[in-house]
Parts: sequence; C-alpha cells; structure tokens
Amino acid sequence: MPKIILEGHIVVAGGDLPAVTSALPTHIQLTRQEAGCLCFEVTQNPNAENIFFVYEEFIDRAAFEKHQRRLRSSDWGRATANVQRHYQVREVH
Repeated sequence: MPKIILEGHIVVAGGDLPAVTSALPTHIQLTRQEAGCLCFEVTQNPNAENIFFVYEEFIDRAAFEKHQRRLRSSDWGRATANVQRHYQVREVH
C-alpha cells in the first residue's frame, strides 16, 4: 500500500496570523498522535512570517483522509479557513 505525502506551503492573511500561530502547536501535537501519521512538520518561514511550510507523511490514503476530516472541525481548521494552500499530494510506493 502506498504512503501519502503532502508537501507545500500555506499563505496566511495578516489578520489571521495570530489565530494560526496560536492553534499551530496543538494541531502539530494532535496530528503526530494520529494513527498512521509517520511525519508531520509545519514551520514558519523565517523570512516571511505569513508563510508556513508543510510536510506530512501518512501510512496510507485512509489515514491521510481521516486526518483531513479531523482537522476540518478543529481549532486549526477554523483558524486556517481562509489561508491560501499550495500543496502537492502524492502516493509513494
């Protein structure tokens, strides 16, 4: 079964930045505890505070999709509702 990798970045509008940075630590902690999460990194760009680099690995599509469902109803999902997402999602065998 192929693992799923999501890689890219998000761009946060200035007004949303405090809510995003506040929700981020809990989002990282909860995601890393999810069954099927192999790697989860979200880091703020040191040269542009409104850009966050994202890298995720999940054991399979089912684990990735479960993560996506969880985050939609989370504080992170609400805080990032208006961000611009620039991701690539791929399967790796």
